[in-house]
Amino acid sequence: MPDSNSSLPIPVQLVEQLSSLTGQQKALLAGYLWAESQGASVGIADNISGLAISPKRKITVISVSATGNAAGIAKKLTERLQNESLDVTLTNASNYRARQLPKEDIVVIATSTQGDGEPPEEGIPLHSYLFGKKAPKLEGVSFAVIGLGDTSYPLFCQAGIDFDTKLGELGGERLLDRVDCDLDFEAPSDAWIEKAVVTLKELAGGNPTGANTEPTTEIFGHTETLYNKDNPYTATLLNSHPLVTDNAGRTISHIEIDLDESGLQYQVGDALGVVTNNPGEVVGEILECSGLSGAENINGRTGSITIREALTEECDLNQLLPNFLKDYADTASNKELADLVEDKGKLRDFQARTPLIGLLNKYPQELEAQRLYDGLKGLAPRLYSIASSQEEVGEEVHLCVGVVDIEANGKIYKGSASGLLGNRLEEGEEVQVFVEPNLRFRLPSRGDAPIIMIGPGTGIAPFRAFMQQRNADDAEGKNWLFFGNRNYRDDFLYQAEWIKYRDNELLNKVSLAWSRDGEKKVYVQDKIREEADEFWRWLEQGAHIYVCGDAFRMAKDVEKAILEVISKQGGKDEDDAVEYLNELRETDRYQRDVY
Repeated sequence: MPDSNSSLPIPVQLVEQLSSLTGQQKALLAGYLWAESQGASVGIADNISGLAISPKRKITVISVSATGNAAGIAKKLTERLQNESLDVTLTNASNYRARQLPKEDIVVIATSTQGDGEPPEEGIPLHSYLFGKKAPKLEGVSFAVIGLGDTSYPLFCQAGIDFDTKLGELGGERLLDRVDCDLDFEAPSDAWIEKAVVTLKELAGGNPTGANTEPTTEIFGHTETLYNKDNPYTATLLNSHPLVTDNAGRTISHIEIDLDESGLQYQVGDALGVVTNNPGEVVGEILECSGLSGAENINGRTGSITIREALTEECDLNQLLPNFLKDYADTASNKELADLVEDKGKLRDFQARTPLIGLLNKYPQELEAQRLYDGLKGLAPRLYSIASSQEEVGEEVHLCVGVVDIEANGKIYKGSASGLLGNRLEEGEEVQVFVEPNLRFRLPSRGDAPIIMIGPGTGIAPFRAFMQQRNADDAEGKNWLFFGNRNYRDDFLYQAEWIKYRDNELLNKVSLAWSRDGEKKVYVQDKIREEADEFWRWLEQGAHIYVCGDAFRMAKDVEKAILEVISKQGGKDEDDAVEYLNELRETDRYQRDVY
């Protein structure tokens, strides 16, 4: 019978000698051999005093961010780990190659959630890789995940849940329990960071005087400016005019804002953050329904404030939180509402279509000021895709804004920011703004690369900016626009400009879809299928695809159509088509700005 150790790649005698070592000696030797295998120079004789050397382990922190919050947490964690002399590298998901993951040692992911429980755009390639048919084995990889989300959405922190669950299923070792943070994420994320630092210092600290720590690599690609979300610039509205006819049945406006002397710079593809507030008449109606005068003082986010001021400046009045609805139902003495909040599906539908004023009118009860305030979601700035290039408009920024109509109590209420920009703000009045970089929505670095732009409705905004930039750059690449809306005559946004670009041969192809002009509704995804042959030829010629607009339906339908084109025209099965599209994502040839 052969020796049980005969298959080992080391001599049996050495195995016997190793078995005689003490635990401390084995730890010392393990650290030494690991360091040698990594190419590090470690003198074992210098450490023979019996102090075991644990080799430094490499930590990779990946931010998967949409608006910068997850990136901020990743950066803060990295800086804390650097202060502990740990070997840590920071990157954002847009610059991370998913197939590197099995080669990592320790991975920490900070991710937000957007759309229908999906990761931000920059994290989709990594997410798809983990959930795809070629998902890797991750034995030997340690991980931790922190998620950011919004409890007003049903799939709260779903991207974080997905990453955390799948990394474990694929064999990774979970170092910390995942933490899911709501909009007020600072306190729980700071606590998690401190816990992570303690854990990682114990696990990956190594010898404090050992090998040098690599410097952190921050790959965020934009310059910090004086003005940002925490310190917005007070700008002036220069111009606002409608982009649709009176027959369109809705308001879509072209907005021009003056950035004079601000020093604010933006690139095409970026977004403009707009700080908003709520109209006085709506606040007054809410106070009346709640039995409040408006003068009651409450403890706000920055100290004592009246409930009227809080409802005007700090509270989202159009998006109700599930917990507030359940709390409200407990004291409303209304069986219909009580039954509604117990049914997750009905609660989700009610929450999606009912503003605060609708709840108060349909199920009336008086509320204490603090209870009302505490139950409401904070009023966050709104982000709008920039519709201009500074090469053409200088110290201005242009937006394409569709005013959101919200029906309740037989009346029409307006969205907070869209109503501010499209209805309430007069030319010459002030508005607070900041630039939000969008690194995952950039024109090709090569001007001769063809681009395909898919943007129905107000999703056309960044493509107006793209064309201005391509024109300014004398870019030679071909340009193809897919645009859709309800009616050709009533809401063909920026029609004159597109005709001009076509006549000047800058816009090489236009595919238009109108959902109300014929017996059959036609959408941009239908036009993609109709143009499948040429769409595939453009892809084979190196075209970059850009999609902007609604994340919940349009973007999914468009992606389904693109996958069908890749599958049928490229002769690929479903899995190979998905992999092809993910390769386009990773090489920045498929970029989306969806919301």
